[in-house]
Amino acid sequence: MQNPPVPVGAKAGQPRHLSRRRSVRAGSRRQPTSRWAGWGFALPALVLVAVFGLMPILVAAAVSFTDLDIGGLAHPETIRLVGAENYLTLAADPEFWSAFALTAGYVVVGVPLITVLALAVATGLNRNGGRFYRLLRTLYFLPAVTALVAISVIWKYMFNGQFGLFNWLLDLAGLPAVNWLSDPTSAQIAVGMVAVWRAIGLNSIILLAALQGVPDDQLEAAALDGAGPVRRYLHVVLPQIRFALGFVVMTTLIGWLQFFDEPFVLTDGGPVGATTSLSLFLFKRGFRLNEFGYASAGSIVLLVTIAAVTLIQLRLRRAND
Repeated sequence: MQNPPVPVGAKAGQPRHLSRRRSVRAGSRRQPTSRWAGWGFALPALVLVAVFGLMPILVAAAVSFTDLDIGGLAHPETIRLVGAENYLTLAADPEFWSAFALTAGYVVVGVPLITVLALAVATGLNRNGGRFYRLLRTLYFLPAVTALVAISVIWKYMFNGQFGLFNWLLDLAGLPAVNWLSDPTSAQIAVGMVAVWRAIGLNSIILLAALQGVPDDQLEAAALDGAGPVRRYLHVVLPQIRFALGFVVMTTLIGWLQFFDEPFVLTDGGPVGATTSLSLFLFKRGFRLNEFGYASAGSIVLLVTIAAVTLIQLRLRRAND
């Protein structure tokens, strides 16, 4: 009968429990070293997050309790602490609530619209893997990587009231022309159209990647059980891509709450403030009227709003899972 193998690092004839104790002690001595090595690898990223992520938030929170303006940057001794005055003024400002209501309206309409359209585009692109469909995937993704200034110039020409593409199409249909960027209601629709168009491309590619990860054997099993295309899509495909759908909804919601680029470039918040989103309102008060303390208070309110909405969405997703 053979003797049991001697553990690594143990001497012949040495009791097995002593060798195990030594191996455990050696492992415990090596563990702190590996832990510090992990922190060392993460340190550069943590420094960047602290400097460019956490520090601006702390500075904005501190400035929100002061009356800092352009003069205070040159003469810091003139800066006064005003406590919660900026927040109280913000709560009584009708322009702030108008911008907040417009942003909330874009969130309510834009998030489901972008999600549904992106899912429809991704489903269509997932039906075939030929060259034509690969070309379509590239074309749908182009708006996400194209410079906003170039996009805005093209859309401004299409929205032009005299020789724009949309009014030309309306004229062909026998309909009256629309002042797309001059009328408050039509300007809100036009700005929203551009934002939806830009967002569909990236989100459709994300959902397309999720659709391509759905196992074929599950779809085949459902088909053998008699499930039609609609039932297979609702009961097999959608549950498989719920994580990607949640990601698209969350990022789209945060993007609408930070809505800035399209109204800034296309209308600059006009006409008569009809397209002034919350982010654009804070930008104008901070960098055009030099009310840095007031704008910082508004940015903290926006930050808290985004954090609260994100936490609520995460809790709802956990409850559904």
